[in-house]
Amino acid sequence: MIFARRILAQLITILLLSTAFGTLPASAQSTGATNKAAKSKAAKSDPAPTGALIDLNSASVAELKTLPGIGDAYAAAIVKNRKYANKTQLKSRNVIPAGTYEKIKDKVIAKQ
Repeated sequence: MIFARRILAQLITILLLSTAFGTLPASAQSTGATNKAAKSKAAKSDPAPTGALIDLNSASVAELKTLPGIGDAYAAAIVKNRKYANKTQLKSRNVIPAGTYEKIKDKVIAKQ
């Protein structure tokens, strides 16, 4: 009985972590039409073509994460601190570090 509770607790933990990070172990992933639908949906949500500037005031988290050095945490911080008058506010408001700003400054814009 204790063993079964321990296994159940581990499964619940795996599912909660998988949900939080958007991944599931290979054994828990479904195949077939569900994966095809997910791939199709992912393709539709791809950001603008390479070379286009990303607007800090309207870009989705997924679009922001395409920038070099921008992951989940920085993308969330950029969205949280929105309305930017200009892109340098990413540095002046300490939203991202100066080194990361230097990597993305030529790829972003802050439209009004």
